[in-house]
Amino acid sequence: MDRFSFLNAAHTAYFAQLYDEYLINPDQVEPSWRAFFQGFDFGMESAGDGETQVVYRDNAGDQQSVGVPDQMRKEFQVVQLIDGYRTRGHLFTQTNPVRKRRQYQPTLDLENFGLSDADLSTEFESGELVGLGKTSLKNIISHLKQVYCESIGVEYMYVRSPEQVKWIQSWLHRNNNHPDFNKDQKVQILKKLNEAVSFESFLHTKYVGQKRFSLEGNESLIPALDSLIENAADKGVDQFVLGMAHRGRLNVLTNIFGKPVKDIFSEFDGKDYEQDIFDGDVKYHLGYTSKRKTDNGNNININIVPNPSHLETVGAVVEGITRAKQDMHTPDDASKVLPIVLHGDAAIAGQGIVYEVIQMEQLEAYKTAGTIHLVVNNQVGFTTNYLDGRSSTYSTDIAKVTLSPVLHVNADDAEAVVHAMNFALDYRMEFGKDVFIDLLGYRKYGHNEGDEPRFTQPQLYKAISKHKNSRDIYADKLLKENVIDKGKVKELEKVYKDRLEDELATSRQMENTIITPFMQDEWDGYETATEDAMMKKVKTGVEKKKLQEITKVISQLPEDQNFIRKIKKIVESRQQMFDDNKMDWAMGEHLAYGSLMQDGYNVRMSGQDVERGTFSHRHAVVKSENHENEFILHNHLDADGKMEIYNSHLSEYAVVGFEYGYAMAQPETLTIWEAQFGDFSNGAQIMIDQYISAGEDKWKNQNGLVMLLPHGYEGQGAEHSSARMERYLQLCARDNMFMANCTTPANMFHLLRRQMLVNYRKPLVVFTPKSLLRSPRAVSPIEEFTKGSFKEVIDVDGDAFAKAKTLVFTSGKFYYDLLEYREEHDRNDVALVRVEQLFPLPVADIKKTIKKYGSKDIVWAQEEPRNMGAYAHLLLHMEETRNWRVCSRNMYAAPASGSATRSKARQARIIEDVFNTNK
Repeated sequence: MDRFSFLNAAHTAYFAQLYDEYLINPDQVEPSWRAFFQGFDFGMESAGDGETQVVYRDNAGDQQSVGVPDQMRKEFQVVQLIDGYRTRGHLFTQTNPVRKRRQYQPTLDLENFGLSDADLSTEFESGELVGLGKTSLKNIISHLKQVYCESIGVEYMYVRSPEQVKWIQSWLHRNNNHPDFNKDQKVQILKKLNEAVSFESFLHTKYVGQKRFSLEGNESLIPALDSLIENAADKGVDQFVLGMAHRGRLNVLTNIFGKPVKDIFSEFDGKDYEQDIFDGDVKYHLGYTSKRKTDNGNNININIVPNPSHLETVGAVVEGITRAKQDMHTPDDASKVLPIVLHGDAAIAGQGIVYEVIQMEQLEAYKTAGTIHLVVNNQVGFTTNYLDGRSSTYSTDIAKVTLSPVLHVNADDAEAVVHAMNFALDYRMEFGKDVFIDLLGYRKYGHNEGDEPRFTQPQLYKAISKHKNSRDIYADKLLKENVIDKGKVKELEKVYKDRLEDELATSRQMENTIITPFMQDEWDGYETATEDAMMKKVKTGVEKKKLQEITKVISQLPEDQNFIRKIKKIVESRQQMFDDNKMDWAMGEHLAYGSLMQDGYNVRMSGQDVERGTFSHRHAVVKSENHENEFILHNHLDADGKMEIYNSHLSEYAVVGFEYGYAMAQPETLTIWEAQFGDFSNGAQIMIDQYISAGEDKWKNQNGLVMLLPHGYEGQGAEHSSARMERYLQLCARDNMFMANCTTPANMFHLLRRQMLVNYRKPLVVFTPKSLLRSPRAVSPIEEFTKGSFKEVIDVDGDAFAKAKTLVFTSGKFYYDLLEYREEHDRNDVALVRVEQLFPLPVADIKKTIKKYGSKDIVWAQEEPRNMGAYAHLLLHMEETRNWRVCSRNMYAAPASGSATRSKARQARIIEDVFNTNK
């Protein structure tokens, strides 16, 4: 042996460093040393004083033994102590301003590492590992406590990248992980703290008892955000996208975003809105965009995203907006757009969308070069204590999913909070990854200012009532340091409150509340559309030559690659369809996307399995057989637009939120989310209810997101039949969105093109087919693509049906089932008309059709149960439908039977009912 015989030599610092590397990442250490250290760890469990015997196996697998001298053993024990502070120091910090910490075991006491007070004066080479050089154990421990156990606790040792771990350690050991701000920086922190405190106290005095969801207890958030924006701008960030719930939102709006305080006061006074085309929202949900110049002269754009009371939904929207801005403005440097998400401690621990969003961090479809997550930790969720709000030690333990570092900070220590924010920014800019800050404070009042918190937390609120605010704590610190004079705080407070008084007086003279649209620059030139505008015809046809060019490109695979035979056949069949003048559903889609790209629009689609398509119809991305090289044939078009299409992770809630955010920031991109099956959108119901259907009405935000929801009864059971269209239709009102259930590839083509060619944006929900994707009936000739526009109603029955006794209105795939029956039974007494657009309901076209036929027996036919589908929607929007005959499944709790036989029988009964004109 003996490669370890020189352990007595003067290489102690080197051995300590090797052992430290082994503790951080064993796989990075040379195998024989790894075996030795494993043996050492085992031997230490039974070692006494003196030389420790290490038994290990060498590279040949033979058992070896070597003695480790006492001095070396002690060095290794000091390394273990250092590792203990790194991994567990955060459990023994001074980060809680109003509660005693829970006691964790084992502690960081010397005895737990085989050391004692007798070793405190001994100098150890291991001091090199923390930047001290050879020094006494006492100095090492003092340094470690300052770095890991004071106002900032750090979790990072689970990070698997040695590079990142070394970077974090180097950053933390500078100045003992303590801030080193100059006088001007300290005065700026005090100024922002004063603004935060004074704003809340002013509102508390002027609007007694009104909800404002105050920031009191976490006011240091304001100087932290101020520092983040200033420093990030110096590092090249020029756009910021921030999402947060209601706690402290008004404070952030005025003291960070510069929203005029008079507008906030008008909102408190409950005045009506300047415009009557929308209903608005409560003041602490509104978004805002502003441009400002930083102290160093950098021009920046900052956005706070509107949000509903579903606290964590906004995180997904923030990421979507950020990605859209990166794609649009800084495609070569994504770091220039910074997403910031503020969470509540109860919400981040309790709500599943947080996990869905965090899993996006490094995915090609959704990554945004790192997000700074800030938890405004009140230590209580409404009335629920944190011990009842989570099973994890910290609310931020979700960060470990992506191996993101976490800093737990005492919100009373304003400098430590700003220092932690500087770390977060530096880490994000260095590695393009997420980082979390847990701002540990308290909530001065109840959940809102009208609540009585002592009902549920009497002891906590007894402590809070005696606790100084963070501004006064910091002012006392600066007084002791002779940074400020005694009257400085009163001076700052008077100047700020005088301004608030002036703004209040101005607001009282305003008749109405003015709501500033969010992200005005992106929406310059777009108009607000009423229902009348939505019903206007839009020319969406494309000349044959252009369609021919698109077809040629998307029908040719690269010749230097091998593809499986079936893929070649599918791709090459596209040209054959064009030549045969029979375009199927996939071609309808492809021609829509390609023609929009030729018009200069981008196309973005994501969802589960959208690249191929759940039903293997799309194949927008094709892969070579041998190397799985990916090709998006549309991107070989001679076009200004580009296509991006991504298979998503198994998420609906977060992905729909992301794509909604993307569409909000990029109106020139056709943004599509496709559900694997239509009812999977149930997982995103909050996004649909709060954002997609109501965003324009609440926040003046237009959005052109397209949702494709496969829908149709083919005996596939309850979940794979219905897209729950009744839920979407119930959300339709006035002019909030489009609903369509198309039956032809050409009409789908025109529908998608209309979505982009108008000068406004509305969400579009399309109930797409499954069996029609390959039906020989569901094809369209080329002339239907080159002429005209989207058809809200399709009536193709000619003179043979002019005197039909029964007029049947239906929608979607069910039309073809009825058509097949009519042909088989030669029933020219029944006319079939398709309602392709369900909202806005084309009432005028329907009435015109009724007048054309003059039939006495008018039927609404649907394959869904009576309590589902479009029937109730018709009753709401067209009074005459109350007198129609309804043919549908009976009322059921589940959308469809799990038995294919039973489903087929029910479908047959509806069809027979439609044609039973003797009723």
